[in-house]
Amino acid sequence: MRKGFFITGTDTEIGKTAVTAGLAHAFAQTGRRVAALKPISAGQDFIEGHWLNDDVERLRAAGNMGLTSAEVGALQLRTACAPHIAARIENEAIAREPVLHALRSVAFRADVALVEGVGGFRVPLNDDWDTADLAADLGLPVILVVGLRLGCINHALLTAEVLRARGLTLAAWVANTVDEHMPHVADNLQALQRGLAAPCLGHVPRLAHADHATMARHLSLEPLLEHLPA
Repeated sequence: MRKGFFITGTDTEIGKTAVTAGLAHAFAQTGRRVAALKPISAGQDFIEGHWLNDDVERLRAAGNMGLTSAEVGALQLRTACAPHIAARIENEAIAREPVLHALRSVAFRADVALVEGVGGFRVPLNDDWDTADLAADLGLPVILVVGLRLGCINHALLTAEVLRARGLTLAAWVANTVDEHMPHVADNLQALQRGLAAPCLGHVPRLAHADHATMARHLSLEPLLEHLPA
């Protein structure tokens, strides 16, 4: 895979899905075929006769390839907890090759594949495979979503250090407001820009309705274009 990005974050619940959906919408506006994918997810609700994962459905709506929920989310677990724990509870195996095969078969058909991880950068998937391994298997440039709150500088710099140690490229990062009352935001952004040494795609405010079109208005695609085939 050489035509897309892996989206990770400094923690769980810091806006990875909203950012991924926003980027998908923005890329779709350029005329590209966009697949926004979340290969492994945990947590479903039973809605109108179907078990659905909210993140998977948001990404499916943001893409423009008419993908099914199963194509967007290759492995969807029902229990809302860490994937390896959910898999154990449900007597389900998270197997590396089937997940990668399903992911690549969909991404191959896209002009841009946006692959969202689970939680932070190093979340266990099974006894010997985690989300950092998944990112390394794909070899895509990484977009880091930084949840702006106390401690975000440490979390962001540690994540960037680990992903670069895995031989991955930090293509860009997004500052996403988690704590709207966070003090010294400008100073934190300055420290993040200096420490991450990668382009910032945007500083997203706290949004009442973070739909993909609204999110896209706060993001710039320009720094990402150099990482895509001409």
